[in-house]
Amino acid sequence: MSESEQQAGNHDNATMPSDVSDSVSVFDRLATRANGFVSRAWFFSLCLLMVVLWAPSFLLIGNIDTWQLIINTLTTIVTFLLVALLQNTQKRADDAVQHKLNAIADGLADLMNELADDNPALRAECKDLRAAVGLENRESAA
Repeated sequence: MSESEQQAGNHDNATMPSDVSDSVSVFDRLATRANGFVSRAWFFSLCLLMVVLWAPSFLLIGNIDTWQLIINTLTTIVTFLLVALLQNTQKRADDAVQHKLNAIADGLADLMNELADDNPALRAECKDLRAAVGLENRESAA
């Protein structure tokens, strides 16, 4: 088995940042755009303006139950959809950070293994690091 095949097999459980695909689904693109849209100050201002305009609409509707039902239904629907979209964006951001942290931990463990000949205590620390972040022990290609 070649060194590159060994290295590729070593990262089966943890995807390295360089291995993460650039392809993003239609839903992911929609969630990213929604996140960019609703996270601006002017969107909050627009929502505030809608509430201010909704409040005097009671005079047009006349029935308080209908008036409350309309705003409650609209806000529930919008909130439900935005939470779903924003959760998708947050999960992808969390996954990207985790991939980067895995790569840093893997590199640190490799460095600790290299320096373990001069400082034997690093071997135990490297083993603890690998166990803490779930990295597999790898055989050296050298």
